[in-house]
Amino acid sequence: MRFQDAAKDARAVVYAGIQGDPLVARAADLLADATAGQRVLARAVMNGETIDAEIWRKMFPTLFGTSAPPSGSAERDRSEALLEASLGVAGRGELVRSQFRGAIVEAVTERLLARRVGPQALRRERRILFDGVPAEIHPYDVTVESDGAAEAYDCKWGARGISADVLHQLDDARAHAAEEGARLLPVLVVFDARRSCEVRLARQTAPRTGTRLVSLETLDRLAGRRAEATA
Repeated sequence: MRFQDAAKDARAVVYAGIQGDPLVARAADLLADATAGQRVLARAVMNGETIDAEIWRKMFPTLFGTSAPPSGSAERDRSEALLEASLGVAGRGELVRSQFRGAIVEAVTERLLARRVGPQALRRERRILFDGVPAEIHPYDVTVESDGAAEAYDCKWGARGISADVLHQLDDARAHAAEEGARLLPVLVVFDARRSCEVRLARQTAPRTGTRLVSLETLDRLAGRRAEATA
């Protein structure tokens, strides 16, 4: 088993520009330290239903109402900053907004993993190669590449992104690694409610026993505890 940088095709070049946008880094930094409620806020706002900040403040009284942390507190400031960043994403066109959201989930995943394994073990946009096996077309969003502890992460904004192709790629990588006497942990990170992910997974027949699921509620497990296994 070995890792290889993905080819720099036209899609990759365009997406790399989005990944490098300061808004992606700002949103990811905020989300890495956010509470569960703040992450739910970010997901709701970034879906683009409205860019009226006052509507969102009214919809999340525990973050912005009278019972919320006082103005000037670190938590309240983070909520306001996250709302501002999320509105910046929401204000983009549908296609660009979708790309930004995907890049943000990948960046948050990278930041949280760095707290557990260190940044030196992390890589982005990598393919995993096995002897005698054709390389997958799509690279993995984030990989942990350290001796005896390889991990491959596929990141999705919503449960709708969970498909048979994704599940097969993750499980095939795990199986091929085992055939070569190596261990590879495949993980699916979805910035969506676990219940939504479970409903989507229930419709799939692709193998997923060895693939771990990290949902919106369990993102912090990337930074410390092992990801939770899918049912």
